[in-house]
Amino acid sequence: MIELLRESTWLYPMVQVAHIAGFVLLAGAAMLFDLRVLGITSTRGDAPVAIRPLGLHVLPWSLVAALLVVPTGVLMFVVDADALIGNRAFVLKIGLLALAAGNAIAFHLGAGRHWAGWTQPDSVPAGAKLHAAASLFLWIAIIGCGRMIAYV
Repeated sequence: MIELLRESTWLYPMVQVAHIAGFVLLAGAAMLFDLRVLGITSTRGDAPVAIRPLGLHVLPWSLVAALLVVPTGVLMFVVDADALIGNRAFVLKIGLLALAAGNAIAFHLGAGRHWAGWTQPDSVPAGAKLHAAASLFLWIAIIGCGRMIAYV
């Protein structure tokens, strides 16, 4: 499979496009949720957007996207593992991904267990907002590192 990816004119770029599409869905869903938890996108017209229904709608898409991002990322890695291991942007991206995953797990095991009660922007606990802010920062940094892989 590795040789096929290396030799094909179209296969590797198709894997890259699938990876990027999945990543857009993954990070986009997480970032929309984070913005709502922070109260930045708390209303739609006159009605507040409730956190729980938004989370129940967008967060499953993050899981579906992960099922696309992980295998395509692994495929891209194995094609050029030696170069990527020595690439500072790639190593930083992987570290940031681990932090983002840990942050998401900590959110869902901690403050996020009580999101049904967060009906108003001021009812979101500070800990949940801290997780959301960290998530936004991490996803932006991960995207930046992903782009920098080709340049460092």
